Amino acid sequence: MARTNPQSDIFKDTELLALLIHGNHGVANALLERFGSLREVLQADLSALVSEPGIGIARAARIRAIPELARRYFASSLQPGAEIRSPADTEAYLQAKLRHLGHELFCCLYLDNRHRVLRFDEMFRGTIDGTSVYPREVVKESLAINAAAVILAHNHPSGVAEPSQADERITRRLKSALGLVDIRLLDHLIIGDGRATSMASRGML
Repeated sequence: MARTNPQSDIFKDTELLALLIHGNHGVANALLERFGSLREVLQADLSALVSEPGIGIARAARIRAIPELARRYFASSLQPGAEIRSPADTEAYLQAKLRHLGHELFCCLYLDNRHRVLRFDEMFRGTIDGTSVYPREVVKESLAINAAAVILAHNHPSGVAEPSQADERITRRLKSALGLVDIRLLDHLIIGDGRATSMASRGML
């Protein structure tokens, strides 16, 4: 198996960033060295970007617009009425919604019997241990919009996409509550830094 050349990856990031700031490879390379990665550059504070040589307000604003454009692009992929065709569709959508947040957010994606999106709701904010997640509220909303299935999701601001014991407990409670009214719980996705963990794929539902 061929080994990946780290320099090749850096070069590609430099090229992309240079295109974004009108072809200045020196400034692009300096930004990557200063912040450590393309992602860190794109998420840097506007003031930190402006303080870098060769980056004015216009270039800094252009850089900061990229992650917002990406979030809006993926968030628009599962509008009401859109059919979920693969787990990758759901993962990309939920990562766009949740991975950048500095606080924990518990959400529900409601689907009809053909797995078309009915609605996406941000239900509870805060850690699962610190903020109660009420199964009755999820059931009430599911019934109100005539959902046949639900996908749960929440992010871990720590970046670690491993389900906690609290995650497992609330998932079991929600599955049981939804099952009483014949609504299927399809999955619970834990969104971390650059990856998502499907509790369904882990056999945890």
